[in-house]
Amino acid sequence: MNFDLTEEQRLVRETVRRFAEEEIMPVAAEHDRAERFPRDVLDKMASLGFLGGPVPKAYGGAGLDYISHAIVTEEVRFESNFE
Repeated sequence: MNFDLTEEQRLVRETVRRFAEEEIMPVAAEHDRAERFPRDVLDKMASLGFLGGPVPKAYGGAGLDYISHAIVTEEVRFESNFE
């Protein structure tokens, strides 16, 4: 059984990691302290297809496989937990 990520999954990881480093990390601590929800960041995530993971595109989702969806969740969660 091969557990390596596919090329598409690696691209998803690189893209979401870069997004998290550039868009989430710089403001995460400030939003946490102010108990504020960053709607602008969420809107950017939606435009990049990071929301609606495994929901088919025909129904408004991103059409991601479950591994890619987990990668998005992991990268965003990991990056937003540091100050």
